Amino acid sequence: MTSNLFDGMGLGNLDIAYLFIGILVIILILFIIVFVQMWKLNKLKKRYEKFMKGKEAESLEEEIVNLFEDITYLKETTNKNSKEISRIYKKHESAYQKIGIVKYDAFNQMGGKLSFSLALLNENDDGFILNSVHSSDGCYSYTKEITAGECEISLGEEEKNALEIAINGKPILRKKEK
Repeated sequence: MTSNLFDGMGLGNLDIAYLFIGILVIILILFIIVFVQMWKLNKLKKRYEKFMKGKEAESLEEEIVNLFEDITYLKETTNKNSKEISRIYKKHESAYQKIGIVKYDAFNQMGGKLSFSLALLNENDDGFILNSVHSSDGCYSYTKEITAGECEISLGEEEKNALEIAINGKPILRKKEK
């Protein structure tokens, strides 16, 4: 079977069966593409319906605007809280937060360990030691300044222990002399 159209295009010797097979393959590929696109469209439609369920487009827009306003408010609040936390932390650095106390019997005569050494330090180990010595004659109190965990004045054994407890949370272990 010959065709003037095929002869004009230079395809006069082409077998028409090959042309039909080619067209069928192309149609089959197009059906597959259409089927895949319909499946994707159906999936997208279901997601859209789930997203829009119970909402109108206008109310959804309001919801989105409200969410952006909420996010802006949360960012502002977070920044404000961060500044406030920094301010509080700065104040807290100078507050006495480390405490060490050692009770002792100053003269081995009173009993009950009525004397004490109390160390109060801030975060930088600055502060003071309050020492109260109780005897039968009365009670005497004095303080020693602590800077960076050190004292310019020599410390007694109990004062050293109170300072060590305040700095490290545990006393110096020393053997008592008899």
